[in-house]
Amino acid sequence: MSLNNEGSAVVSVLPKRRGIKFYFDIYRKILVQDLKSKMSYRADFVISNIGMIVSNLVGFVTFYILFQNFPSINGWTMYEMLFLYGFSLVALTPVQCFFDNNWNLRYAVKTGDFIKYCFRPINIFFYYISEVFDVKGLGQLVFGLGTLAYAWSHLAIPVTVATIAQTVLFLIAASLFMIAIMNFAAATCFWIQNSGYIMVIMFRFKDFAKYPASIFNSFFKIIFTFVIPIAFIAYYPSLVVLRPASVPLLSWLSPLIGLIFFYLSYRFWLLGARKYDGTGS
Repeated sequence: MSLNNEGSAVVSVLPKRRGIKFYFDIYRKILVQDLKSKMSYRADFVISNIGMIVSNLVGFVTFYILFQNFPSINGWTMYEMLFLYGFSLVALTPVQCFFDNNWNLRYAVKTGDFIKYCFRPINIFFYYISEVFDVKGLGQLVFGLGTLAYAWSHLAIPVTVATIAQTVLFLIAASLFMIAIMNFAAATCFWIQNSGYIMVIMFRFKDFAKYPASIFNSFFKIIFTFVIPIAFIAYYPSLVVLRPASVPLLSWLSPLIGLIFFYLSYRFWLLGARKYDGTGS
């Protein structure tokens, strides 16, 4: 804590530089304790994951029913669409499991409780985000992997070290986009009161991620690519594996763009934290 020119206290959120091992060890300990507390209510754990699987199963059944009447949609078959659906569910798992505490940020800021995160000698973003692990995301991960494997087998995509490595790399890239979108949306609470609607709107856009951007008109394709990059959560990254013969440049660039987008959202989040004065609103 330091004093500004007017003599009032200013809380510094600039962390002392720490290594990856330091943060990994801390997160491992926090995660173990969080899981222990959640597993003490095993019924809640089971019901939460069953609920997540059932809600995702609805999307699976919707595709199945839709393609009973149409052989393809704008050149996309049922199994290609299921591949995108499974890919998007797996890509969305990290934001569901590891970054779920962003939903509580506006409450912590409004009540003034966020001030407690400003007094630890560690990265404030890490400190806040690491407090919550959402176990419901595990059910989503299982269902997403199952859907991805089901579609993969019917599309006869070769199972090689190269294709598996590409899939993992571009799943990570896709995850970075959704994490970044939610970081940006959550951090608006440092400037906007009752910013929950921004979080809700941005999160609901994820429902468009399971569809190929090519089925939308030019206006929405531009929006979902360059404004709210939902198309990078499944469509562009998955094309590297799904349609390797015609991969657009944006697909190959998605890991780099994802890293940049995530970094910008992280800096935006920290910018809001630096402006936080602890008074609430």
